[in-house]
Amino acid sequence: GSFKLSYYNEYKSYLRMSLPNGWQKKVSNSTGREYYFNTATGESQWEFPEGSNAGQVRASHLLVKHNESRRPASWRSDNITRSKEEALEILKGYISRIKSGSISFADLASTESDCSSAKRGGDLGFFGRGQMQKPFEDATYNLNVGEMSGPVYSDSGIHVIIRTA
Repeated sequence: GSFKLSYYNEYKSYLRMSLPNGWQKKVSNSTGREYYFNTATGESQWEFPEGSNAGQVRASHLLVKHNESRRPASWRSDNITRSKEEALEILKGYISRIKSGSISFADLASTESDCSSAKRGGDLGFFGRGQMQKPFEDATYNLNVGEMSGPVYSDSGIHVIIRTA
């Protein structure tokens, strides 16, 4: 009776919790079969997304380089001369524009980021530990999905990061 039902519902929620980040279970309207939907990429698949991105995160970022950056050049400028302090002020301005809702993260990143990921709205795709510079990795793993960071310093420059999965 009811004990079996509550156990079943707990089991179902356990299964839901064990889906990798950013995945949802859905039911096909045409076949009635369950399938899995990745909210970050919009991709669907029949197979359980087991470990496809286990331990990985997905993030977008907006990078502001400065004259101390590892490579002080970008698709926007051949020679970046602004100081680290100027870069921080610029980035803080971007953060407040995003927070105010006057522009989306992706739209701003696509025109203002000093990273080539700008053409994807700042999307870096999925990555695991050890694939990014440590300060960037730590900041991303410490964010909740959908949460935006404050300024994050790396050898590349100063970033604002949003975790998407």
